[in-house]
Amino acid sequence: MRFIVPAVLLFLAAIHALPLLGVVSSSKLSSLYGIPVQEPNLEILLRHRAVLFGLLAALLAYCAFQPRLHRLGLVAAFVSVVSFLAIAQLVGGFNSSLSTVVRADILALVVLVVGGAVHVLRPSAA
Repeated sequence: MRFIVPAVLLFLAAIHALPLLGVVSSSKLSSLYGIPVQEPNLEILLRHRAVLFGLLAALLAYCAFQPRLHRLGLVAAFVSVVSFLAIAQLVGGFNSSLSTVVRADILALVVLVVGGAVHVLRPSAA
């Protein structure tokens, strides 16, 4: 049981690290999101988004190895996943590439619920 929350956080770190590939170029961003990234302002915003996702992934991975930070990692991942899913639902009309991201975040949410439940229910929860 004590390895479930760290495993969940590492899984979530991996999912959140994937957009980091977008830092490299606009063509990577285009392949990630299935949209042409030809406008400089959009490229700047999306590449910065990639950096922030890398930062979040690093935080989640760090939290995985710090039991006192498990709750922080779970909450940070929950905010990220739920906010994206809510925005995607509210806006709608997303393409197949973003549909893949939505499915990945639904999987992440399921894993998060399991990790959160284990964290709350285990006797040593901090």
